[in-house]
Amino acid sequence: MLNIFARASVSRVTDPIGAWLVRLGLTPNAVTVFGTACAIAGALWLFPAGHLFAGTLVVWGFAMFDLLDGAMARAKGGGTRYGAVLDATCDRLADGALFCGITWYLFDVAHDRTTAVAALVCLVLAQVISYVKARAEATGLDADGGLVERAERLIITLVGTGLTGLGVPPAMKIALWLLAAASVVTVLQRLLAVRRSALEEKTHELG
Repeated sequence: MLNIFARASVSRVTDPIGAWLVRLGLTPNAVTVFGTACAIAGALWLFPAGHLFAGTLVVWGFAMFDLLDGAMARAKGGGTRYGAVLDATCDRLADGALFCGITWYLFDVAHDRTTAVAALVCLVLAQVISYVKARAEATGLDADGGLVERAERLIITLVGTGLTGLGVPPAMKIALWLLAAASVVTVLQRLLAVRRSALEEKTHELG
């Protein structure tokens, strides 16, 4: 949902860094895998141990590697199809680890089963949202957009965990239930977008 102007502003910062990393001999795929591995480790180690603020900083910091690998790909003249698949796969793994770590914390440390349900809903729907888009694109249809894409999911979730870690207990509960509701809306939006795309394609074929 982040608009093209926001992405362009971010690119002005990340593109020079990406070009510098390429000059150092690093590859976009290596940065993708490194950032994902560190984000997963941080999420599954820090959140279940109750270190919510530290976990937030670590996951957010390494999630930013997702911006750098794109900048590096642009510096090399464009990404590869394998790189795109690797990037999407790593995003799913990192998202899954984030919500698993939070769910673990809620069950084992906070003993808040109600909010843990919200975290599980977010975990499942994050994967579904991405799957709808991937499956639609594989069949030549469009499923872009929606209320909460990956950037919004990370922002909402990590604001909740970060504030809770700083002593604002309701923040995580509010963030996760808000995200769960927004994720349901996003799944419906993407399914409707696929349906609209299919109808437009059918109309074009008949015309």
